[in-house]
Amino acid sequence: MAADKGLADAQAKLGYSCSTGEGVPQDYALAHMWFNLAAAQGADKAAENRDIVAKKMARDQIAEAQRMAREWKPAK
Repeated sequence: MAADKGLADAQAKLGYSCSTGEGVPQDYALAHMWFNLAAAQGADKAAENRDIVAKKMARDQIAEAQRMAREWKPAK
């Protein structure tokens, strides 16, 4: 819920969970999106983690993750 509301630390933690499959299904595109959103707010190591995940992704997956991040809106 905190990640959906736009809290950068929660977004970074959810990105980590999505990248490892810890507590949620592993999904590199979602991990990239959450790390990207967190990095845009200056979350510590979010950009670095996004780049690590990107190395495991195909170009079309990265493009999809970037599109999801652009279109993301915080929950009310």
